[in-house]
Amino acid sequence: MNNFLKILLACIFITNCSLHKSSKFWTLQDIEVEKKRKVIELTKSEKSLSSEFNKNLKISLYSKAINKSFLNNYDNNNGRISFSGDLKKISKYKYSKIKNFYQYDPQVSFYNNDIIFFDNKGSILRFNNDTDLIWKSNNYTKSEKKQNPILFFSNNKKTLIVADNISKFYALDIDTGKILWSRNNVAPFNSQVKIYKDKFFVIDFENTLRAYSVKAGKEIWNIKTQSPFIRSQKKLSLVIIDNKIYFNNSSGDISAVDILSGELLWQMPTQSSLTSGQNFSLKTSDIIGDKKSLYFSNNKNKFFSLDIQTGLLNWQQKINSNLRPTLIDNYIFTVTLDGYLVIIEKASGNIIRITNLFEKFDKKSGRSIIKDKRMNPLYIFDKKIRKTGAQKPKFKPTGFIVGTNDIYLSTDHGRLFIIDITTGLTRSILKIDKDKINRPLVLNKNLFIITDNSIIKLN
Repeated sequence: MNNFLKILLACIFITNCSLHKSSKFWTLQDIEVEKKRKVIELTKSEKSLSSEFNKNLKISLYSKAINKSFLNNYDNNNGRISFSGDLKKISKYKYSKIKNFYQYDPQVSFYNNDIIFFDNKGSILRFNNDTDLIWKSNNYTKSEKKQNPILFFSNNKKTLIVADNISKFYALDIDTGKILWSRNNVAPFNSQVKIYKDKFFVIDFENTLRAYSVKAGKEIWNIKTQSPFIRSQKKLSLVIIDNKIYFNNSSGDISAVDILSGELLWQMPTQSSLTSGQNFSLKTSDIIGDKKSLYFSNNKNKFFSLDIQTGLLNWQQKINSNLRPTLIDNYIFTVTLDGYLVIIEKASGNIIRITNLFEKFDKKSGRSIIKDKRMNPLYIFDKKIRKTGAQKPKFKPTGFIVGTNDIYLSTDHGRLFIIDITTGLTRSILKIDKDKINRPLVLNKNLFIITDNSIIKLN
C-alpha cells in the first residue's frame, strides 16, 4: 500500500511539473526546468548596480547605422541610428498641454517627413517639416474629450491606426485625416500598436491581445492571458518576428502567439513570485529581439534573455531598468534607473562595462564639469541651483537611443545627456524642458523630444 501511494504521489508531481500541451501555458512549477539548464544569475547583489566596472574599456561597433523611422520596426530594436548632429537649433511643434502626460509614454507617428501626434482633447495633428499644421481631426464626443484621452499610433503609409486609454480604436486616412471607421472595445488599451500586412495588434487593460483587420477594424482573434490585479503602470510591448508576435502583460508574463491562427505557442512567467502589492509597481521595458532571442528588463532588478522558439531562459542579470534596451552587434546597451550605462554581451549575458552617467557635476555651481568643443549646449542648469549652491538634481532616466557616435539619454528633469559610445563618458548636457521629456526619436537626421505641450526638434 505504501508503494502504491508513493507511485501515485510521484505521478501527480510529474503531471504538475509539465507543460500543458493542449493550452501550451506554463505552470508555475515549470520554472524548475530552468534549474536543469544550469541557468546562472550572473550577479549576486540584490541592489541596483552601484559601482563602475571596466570604465576604461572602449567599445568598438561595426554595424552600419540605420536611417529609418522608429515606427515600422517590428522587433522594437532601433539599433544604431544614423544621427550625429550638433544639436544647435531648436524648432517646436506646439499643442495644448497633455494633463496625463507623466503617467504614460506617448510616441509620435512619423509619415514621410511629417509628424503625427495628439493634444489634450484627443485631436490628432499632422505637422509638416516646417512645423505647419497639415490637418487636424477629432473623433471624440464632448464627454469623451473631458476624459483627456491618451492615444497610441501606428501607420502603414496609407492608414493611421489609433487606440486609446478610454476603450476606443479607429482608423484615419493618413493623407486627409478623414475617419474611415471607428469601434469600441470592452476595455481601455495600453500598449504599442503594431501593423503587420492586413492586421493590426493591440493589448487592452484586461491583458488581452487583440488582432483586428486594418480595412474595417473587425476583430479576427483575441487571446487573454492572466487577469490583472491592477492596470499596467507602463505601456505594454509588442514584437513581431517571422509571423509570430511576442508580448508582455501587466503581471510580467511573456507570450508567443502565431499571427495567422492566434494560437498560443508558449508563455513564460517572469514574476510569478511577486505579490499583488509588488505587482502594482511592476514596470517592464519594451521587448527587443533578434532571430534567436528576446531581451527585456524590469524595475524589479531583472534583465532577461529568452529563447525565441521555446521561451526558456538563456540567462538572467540583476539590472534595475524599465527602459527599452538597444541591441547592436554582440552588445546590449541599457541604462539603469539610477543612471548607470550597462553594456552586456548578448550571448553570455556577461556585463562588460558599467559607467555612472550622473557623476560629473559641480555641486556648488550646479554645472556639468564636462567640456567639449564639439557640442554647443543650449542650457546647463537652472540659475536657482547656481545661486543657492543646491545639491545636484536627482535625475531619473526616461529613455535613450544610440546614434552614430553618441548615446542620447533623456531624463525626468528635462535634461538630455550626450554620451560618447566608445568611452561611455558624458560629453555634454542640454536643458530641453523643466520637467519630464520622453525617449528621443530620430527621423531624417533630426532628433525629436516630446514634452507635455510640444515636440522639440534638434537638428
